[in-house]
Amino acid sequence: MELFNANFVILTCTCLLFADPFCGRCTRSVFLRASSAHLTPPPLPRPGPPLPSIGSCCQVANLPKGGKLNVADLGLPPLSMRVRTGRNLKDFPLPGAMSQQDRIDMEAKMCKAFEILIAKKEYGGAYYSLTPGHPSFIDEAKYNELVKAHIMFKDMSVDTYLLEAGIAQHWPFGRGCYVSEDSGFIIWVGEEDHLRIMCMKKALVLNEVFDRLSVAIDTINAIDGLEFAIDANFGVVTSCPTNIGTGMRASVLMQIPNLTRGGSDKKAKEICKPLGLSVRGMGGEHTPIGEDGTCDISPSGRFCISEAEILAALYTGIKNLKAEDSKH
Repeated sequence: MELFNANFVILTCTCLLFADPFCGRCTRSVFLRASSAHLTPPPLPRPGPPLPSIGSCCQVANLPKGGKLNVADLGLPPLSMRVRTGRNLKDFPLPGAMSQQDRIDMEAKMCKAFEILIAKKEYGGAYYSLTPGHPSFIDEAKYNELVKAHIMFKDMSVDTYLLEAGIAQHWPFGRGCYVSEDSGFIIWVGEEDHLRIMCMKKALVLNEVFDRLSVAIDTINAIDGLEFAIDANFGVVTSCPTNIGTGMRASVLMQIPNLTRGGSDKKAKEICKPLGLSVRGMGGEHTPIGEDGTCDISPSGRFCISEAEILAALYTGIKNLKAEDSKH
């Protein structure tokens, strides 16, 4: 089945969420049925041939020689770094159009893959399921513990936007998360996309966490029976239109005390916007910034650019933001 049928054309990416492009049961008007004789999805501009690995930044302009992105060179201490990406399995509808059984079946399929990861020394860890009756089911106390530790995602059923889009339906069936032994590699199952794959590490070199994510994605995709939904023109197929392409977001937790003086991130957002950066709280969207001025900083652009360019934008953005903070 084609990922994008010729009877659909993208109208806008301002919509928050859409459901399933395969069947057309969209709950948001991102896709419009149109005659394939008149309208077909135009190919999006691509950044060029793929780099040797998503962690190789040596071919991106205006970066340190060799592409090593070391924040110590910017006068910064080790930072908490996080790179995440979204993936959907090709043989299931997108979350907005899944039935409860689809969700259960998708989780079961992924659990077979997690067994392979757990058996590998470099991963290990465990899977925690929210599905009642699942062999790895956890109780509410354990769930709350994982949420508090920023390992598990929050209850989606309280989000009216996700409910209306169909993405949060059938909660908590088909939901859970895999956590590596060192807690530096996490996969959410059944959130906004089938999979949210994340790598975290407190370090100096951005490439380290970036490359670990690349290896992890290749490891998962190489497991027999798993195939990600990827379109030749549009890239990674995701529930949120702004993630189509790479599906990737790279961020650091960074102190900007002068731009957050008084406990507000208003000034920081004003400064960061022209720098191509987004500012969030320490726990992500709609969470408070740290008392010491720590914010989650990431590049705003994720559409029609390569993974290496996203990481390069983060490094350049950190450099510019540090300079701006010192001025205030």
